[in-house]
Amino acid sequence: MPKASSKTKRPISDSDTSDSGPDDAGPVKKSRPSAKAEAKGDSGGGATSCEVVNGEPTWTIAPKRFVKIRKFKGKTYVDIREYWNDDKGDLKPGKKGISMSMEQWDMFTQIIPEISKRL
Repeated sequence: MPKASSKTKRPISDSDTSDSGPDDAGPVKKSRPSAKAEAKGDSGGGATSCEVVNGEPTWTIAPKRFVKIRKFKGKTYVDIREYWNDDKGDLKPGKKGISMSMEQWDMFTQIIPEISKRL
């Protein structure tokens, strides 16, 4: 007969399956806009004009959320992603986001008017 486990099982909650990025138990650091954003006077309050960052066209839609056009294995993708600050203060891409192929992006842009109408 198997031994009873000393660990108790807990029910799975929505927070257990969240795709919220890296887990860290440390204190929450307040983010600050990048030096470029500060120089432009942009605190991330709204969509900005296109900037090329590391060779990728990039639009800021919130303080740590960006839309980028990326190439991967010879294919082009539109990446909408939330970023987080690492220990050094550098922005790193998080798990929260979506990367769409050009076909998916085209389908998405075609339904935007209907989505806007229903909002």
